[in-house]
Amino acid sequence: MRGRWVDLVWLLAVGVASSAWCVTAAARLGATFDEPFHMKAGLERWRTGSNKLLMKAGNMPLPVESQTLPVYLWERWRGEQFDPVADLHTILPVARAANLFWWWLLLVYAMRLGRTFGGTWGGRLAFALVACDPNLLGHAALATTDIPSAACMLVLIYHFYHCYQSGASLARRVLVPGVLYGLALLAKASALPFGPQAMLVIALWNLARAGALTAPASSSLWAKGVHLWHATYQFRKDIILIGLIGMVVVFGYCGSDWAVEPSFIKWANRLPEGDLKRAMVPVSHELKIFPNAGEAILNQIKHNMRGHGTFLLGQWHSRATPVYFPLALSMKVPLPVFVLLLAALVAHPRRLLLPTGGVALLLLAFTPNCRVQIGVRFVFLMMILTYITVAAAIANGWAARDARAVPRWLVAALVAAVAGASVWVWPHGLSYFNQAWGGPDAGRDLLHDSNYDWGQGAPDLRAWNAAHNGNEPLSVWYFGADPEVGRAPLALVNLSWAPSATAADVPAHVPTNLLAVNVGLLNFKPNATPMHAVARAWVLSRPEVARTRHFVIVRVRD
Repeated sequence: MRGRWVDLVWLLAVGVASSAWCVTAAARLGATFDEPFHMKAGLERWRTGSNKLLMKAGNMPLPVESQTLPVYLWERWRGEQFDPVADLHTILPVARAANLFWWWLLLVYAMRLGRTFGGTWGGRLAFALVACDPNLLGHAALATTDIPSAACMLVLIYHFYHCYQSGASLARRVLVPGVLYGLALLAKASALPFGPQAMLVIALWNLARAGALTAPASSSLWAKGVHLWHATYQFRKDIILIGLIGMVVVFGYCGSDWAVEPSFIKWANRLPEGDLKRAMVPVSHELKIFPNAGEAILNQIKHNMRGHGTFLLGQWHSRATPVYFPLALSMKVPLPVFVLLLAALVAHPRRLLLPTGGVALLLLAFTPNCRVQIGVRFVFLMMILTYITVAAAIANGWAARDARAVPRWLVAALVAAVAGASVWVWPHGLSYFNQAWGGPDAGRDLLHDSNYDWGQGAPDLRAWNAAHNGNEPLSVWYFGADPEVGRAPLALVNLSWAPSATAADVPAHVPTNLLAVNVGLLNFKPNATPMHAVARAWVLSRPEVARTRHFVIVRVRD
């Protein structure tokens, strides 16, 4: 009982402190690129029951609906609808606060997984490492989908490990994981590959622990392969059933407007004359099943297959690069975590051989297939599972009273250093870079998008303008979705499409003597448009007046 009370105090102390970090940081950050759309689509879903906006964009609905539910209840109570654009600054803090539900779910299941593989102190250390990471805190303060997605995947991994045991009933082996897989998919479409990968590792771990994968010692290589094939027969059947149950959950939850799809009709009408067109045109006009979850999943698959360019180490790459995520993680993960991992490896490397570590390694091997490289948020699950593995390995060394165990004082100092990094970088957890790469100030020249500038810098820019420009009108060249950037005294100018043939033409499109440019635009595809390239070169040639975290202010006229 005493241990349970210690766990409860630990949970409350660290969890409440991390929640306070998120709430106070959220009040200091402008809207990120995704949040205005999420507010609009989520409120549309609650008001009309239609998921069309989310499905067309490839967004799964569960996080967005949970974050906008308090806003919808608020507008029902007051009897007047909110305008997602004009009232964004009013409703966004409420939606961000609602994301704390997912943050706590993630923390609790990180603790449960740590306890499963590392005992009491494994759970406590895992909880502390996850709760103190500045990258995770930065996203927990937002109304986005990455923290809910990671939380749902942890729930799936934890319960699948405990349910998929030898001799378990069909309901435990298949039904529970199937429903949880469906919920993970409803949080984010990335669970489509991540879920089966995690379940494969855990199923093989449980089968190996039960001795089912061990072939007779005298068997040939071919015989061992045959034995492995037969030993995994039940899992192969179960994973298909789990996938089917998950899809039933997803399609049933997302529902449909039972309408035709205009883009499907347009595609059918453009088919060349022939039997296919004669068959598809009437089908496209009568098939009233849209929108549905398949549309969102397909859009996400197409998005990843297309991919796009990325900014890495000061250079724009027109295509995704395989080394992106390993390099990005080396910049974004706090240095004390690397020291903890190294200490665990030196003390007893075999203790790191845990299912959570196996899933993390498989996800790392999968990263070259991720062609949307705009943030380490896409590999949060891998980061969290690594933290849990390190915590469990260290705690197991303590439990075994191993002379080579990592010293407790060292672990305490390193966890405190991770917490200190989060306090130091507050409220800009998104912009955190470790000191080995120069810290947050160097981040703008290393990575882009949600790794540093996701369009959230409007409050800091307004504060600078009030303090140093007398709150006079200030032109802003901006890549983001925060409507506050377009409100006086800030004035939007879109130099990416302004008719500028040469650098000398650019000042004519900037009415004020100072211009603020968010660093995301300077790091974005240099030749996005011919005018963008001209304007970017002109900005880089101008005298720099000042900088905020996410904007560079230059003088337009000498």
